[in-house]
Amino acid sequence: MKIYHDLLTDHYRNPRNRGRLAKPDFASAQFNPSCGDSVLFEGHIRDGTLVAVAFEGAGCIISQAAASLLSEAVIEKTLKEILALNATFMRELVGIPLGPVRLKCALLPLQALQDGITRYLEQSNAQSPKAAS
Repeated sequence: MKIYHDLLTDHYRNPRNRGRLAKPDFASAQFNPSCGDSVLFEGHIRDGTLVAVAFEGAGCIISQAAASLLSEAVIEKTLKEILALNATFMRELVGIPLGPVRLKCALLPLQALQDGITRYLEQSNAQSPKAAS
């Protein structure tokens, strides 16, 4: 269990992919009013694959470390693969037991990322010539 704690602490103190992207294809923020955690995800998409991702946020070690871990895990994944990720994936990614309250912290980054991708796909479909016919 200590190795997982060390991993979370490292990702919290030295987050990977923290920052903003120039001209992202999507941006999506989520906020947990019960604890004050917030996460914003941005991404670049090419041919249905997430090729770059960045996040910003504030909050507890679980939400921020989960955002960092998630940002590494989804690079070069298809949008379909990312949209299929769920609470079980986030539990495994975080690697420590999570009760209902802490699970919400771990899911916040996934919700932001999936919301951004979903809205990107909706906009892409609305703008495609097929949607106009």
